[in-house]
Amino acid sequence: MKKRVVISAALLAAVVAGAGLYAVHIQPFEQVDASTTPTPPLAVPVVASVVAQHDVPIYLSGVGTVIAYNTDVVRAQIQGQIISINFSEGQTVHAGDLLAQIDPRPYQAMVEQYTGNLERDQAQLTNAQANLKRYTQLGDKGWATPQLVETQKAQVGQLQAAIKTDQALIEAAKVQLSYTRLTSPIDGVVGIRQIDVGNIISPSTTNGLVVVTQLNPISLIFTLPETDLPQIQLQQQESRTPLPVLAFSQDNRIQLDQGELGLVNNEILQTTGSIQLKANFPNNAHRLWPGQLVNARLLVDTRHNGLTVSAAVVQQGQNGPYAYVINPDNTVAVRPIKVAQISDGQALIDSGLEANERVVVDGQYKLQPGARVTLLRGKAAEEAAAQDAQQAPIP
Repeated sequence: MKKRVVISAALLAAVVAGAGLYAVHIQPFEQVDASTTPTPPLAVPVVASVVAQHDVPIYLSGVGTVIAYNTDVVRAQIQGQIISINFSEGQTVHAGDLLAQIDPRPYQAMVEQYTGNLERDQAQLTNAQANLKRYTQLGDKGWATPQLVETQKAQVGQLQAAIKTDQALIEAAKVQLSYTRLTSPIDGVVGIRQIDVGNIISPSTTNGLVVVTQLNPISLIFTLPETDLPQIQLQQQESRTPLPVLAFSQDNRIQLDQGELGLVNNEILQTTGSIQLKANFPNNAHRLWPGQLVNARLLVDTRHNGLTVSAAVVQQGQNGPYAYVINPDNTVAVRPIKVAQISDGQALIDSGLEANERVVVDGQYKLQPGARVTLLRGKAAEEAAAQDAQQAPIP
C-alpha cells in the first residue's frame, strides 16, 4: 500500500512538472509562431474602365478672338439736323434699312432750284434754235450776214451746255438729298446710339451715328505654334477642302459653333513663334460675339481604331506618364504609356495599352504595384471618386 502511494505521488509530480515546463518554455514559442503568420492584405476599392477602340479626331488647339465679318460706322456724308432716329439699340437690321433722317428741306430746295434753272435754259434753247433756223434761211437768201448766223449757232451751243450743267447739278443735288437718309450698309446688329434727335451731324462727327456689326457669318482669328504649320499645309494638300474648325467656350464645356479654316496668314509672328489663322463660322445662333475669347480646335486628321481612356487614367511619374492596369487576378501593374492628346476628358494612347484592357480610373493614390483591388460600380464608384478627390494629395 505504501508503495502504490509513493508511485502515484511520483507520477503526479511528473505531470505537474511537465505542465510547468510546457507553460514556461514551449507555449510562448507556439504563440510567437502563430503571431508571425502574415495576414493577407485587404483589397483596395477602385473605379475601373476598359480601354476603348474607335476612330479619334486629331485636333490642334489654340486660343483666338472673335471678330466681326464686317463692321461699319454709320456716318453722315452731309451736314444737317437729325429729325428722327429709326432704330432701337441692339436691333437686327438689314442693308438699306433707314436708321436716321437728316432734315431734307435745304437739299430738296437745291434740287428744285436746279430744276428751275434747267427749265429756264431749255426754254431759252428752244427760242435760240428757232432764231437759228430763221437766220439760216435768211442767210441762204443773202438777207443775213454769216456772222449773225454763226453768233446764233454759238448761243444755241451755249444753252445746250448750260442744260447739261443744270442736269448734272440736279443729279448732284439729288445725291445730296439721298444722304439725308442714313441707312444700314450691311446686315447686322446696331450698337449704342452715339447722337440724339435734334443734334447737328456732319462728316466730321467723330463717332458717327452708330456702329453696325455683322454677326453671321463671323470670323475667328487664333494662333498655333509655327511647328504645326507643316502638318496643316500637308492636310490642306491632301484634303483639298477647307479644314473644319470648332469653337469652344473658355472652359471647353460648350461647343459654340463649327466653321471652316479660311486663311493661314502669310507670315510667322517672330515675337511669339506662332502662326495666325482665320476661320469663318455661320453663327446662326449668335453664340459667337465680336471680341469674345474662345478656344479653337483645328481638325487635321482622324486616327482610325485609336485607343482611348479617361483622362483620369493617365498618371504622371518621374519617367513620364503611366497607368495602373488590372490583371485577370485583380492585381494591378504599373504600365508606362505614351499619350498623343487629351481632349474632352479622353486621352488618346499611342502605346502602352491594348484594347479592352482594364485600367484604374480612380483610387490610384492608394495603390502599389501588385496590390489587389476590388471594383466599385454605380453609386459606390461615384462616392469613392468624391472621397478620393478630397483625400488625394495635392500635386
